[in-house]
Amino acid sequence: MTTSRRRMTLLLPLLLLAAPAFADETGFLKSLEGSWAGSGMVKTNAQAKPLNVTCSFDSRADGTALSMKGNCRGLLVISRSIGADLQTNGARYSGVYVGPQGGRSSLNGARRGNTINLAVHWAKPVNGDRNADMMIQKIGNNGMRLTTVDRDPTSGQKVTTSEINLQRKTGA
Repeated sequence: MTTSRRRMTLLLPLLLLAAPAFADETGFLKSLEGSWAGSGMVKTNAQAKPLNVTCSFDSRADGTALSMKGNCRGLLVISRSIGADLQTNGARYSGVYVGPQGGRSSLNGARRGNTINLAVHWAKPVNGDRNADMMIQKIGNNGMRLTTVDRDPTSGQKVTTSEINLQRKTGA
């Protein structure tokens, strides 16, 4: 057997094992596509009182990419646009989160089950540093939860700084 044929024999099983992972991510991202609406809470910093918000999002999946654009409103008058663009490379996710102030923060992580777990590197310091965690969780066929967890600089404890529970809009 030639060296090149031997390499192909060794590589073929690895390629076949990798194909379902790619298909799984594509299918998972496609399941997050649609129009979403819901409510939750946001804290402006780790010590702040929660602000109740209502939000709507549109998400589009294109192969190994997911784009989420939305708007959250609180106190009847405050409205902010937010969004995220994610790309998969095998089982890894990376992308950009654009927050209410317009800063572009980097996202990196992986999916475990129905949750994409992302490390956030904020565009500017938040709660004393630039690091936090973000989770995009699919709940059943028609639910999604967006959660951000940051570290309280005073206590060192992890604090949920946002949690938004969304439902797929019917007819969307």
